[in-house]
Amino acid sequence: MPTQAKDAAIAEITSRFQDSSAAVLTEYRGLTVAQLSQLRRSLGAGSSYAVVKNTLTKRAADSVGHADLAPLLNGPTAIAFIAGDPVEAAKAIRDFAKANPALVVKGGVVEGRTVDAAEVTRLADVESREVLLAKLAGAMKGNLTKAAGLFQAPLSQVARLAEALKEKKPAGDAPEAAPADDTAAAPTTPDTDADAAPAASDD
Repeated sequence: MPTQAKDAAIAEITSRFQDSSAAVLTEYRGLTVAQLSQLRRSLGAGSSYAVVKNTLTKRAADSVGHADLAPLLNGPTAIAFIAGDPVEAAKAIRDFAKANPALVVKGGVVEGRTVDAAEVTRLADVESREVLLAKLAGAMKGNLTKAAGLFQAPLSQVARLAEALKEKKPAGDAPEAAPADDTAAAPTTPDTDADAAPAASDD
């Protein structure tokens, strides 16, 4: 392959690694063109399944910080570049592999982390994002209901305290009014000013 074509291929693979939420490396030996097309469709819109050259893919993987993929790049290799939910893609690959044992999962990258074949299988067993979000929403709704109950008691206590203070306020204002009155009256007589000064210094 000419150098320019190699550089273009490496750039393309690099871009796919960067733009994908996951990349699953597989061995496709023994699969027909029709089966490969079926697998591509099962991955969902925006995802792709491409046969790659190992040497070029090693260079692309290295450029995006996934040099540890090198041991997986042996034999016929095709990569599923996932654009959507990695869990859904892992399920699609698992189900396809069950029906077509010729497909062998080697490992891959999931949201920036290198994983082995066993982790890809475990990912397929995780509930989908939609299901998890629905469960999270239900849990949050339950917790918010509990939180509202917890907040209700303190708020009612504050309301009762405010009401009690409001009721006591007229009685509590009287002692505070006297010093204010004395201070206001102080300038009217020299005797009051003399008495007030020591009092202020004592405070």
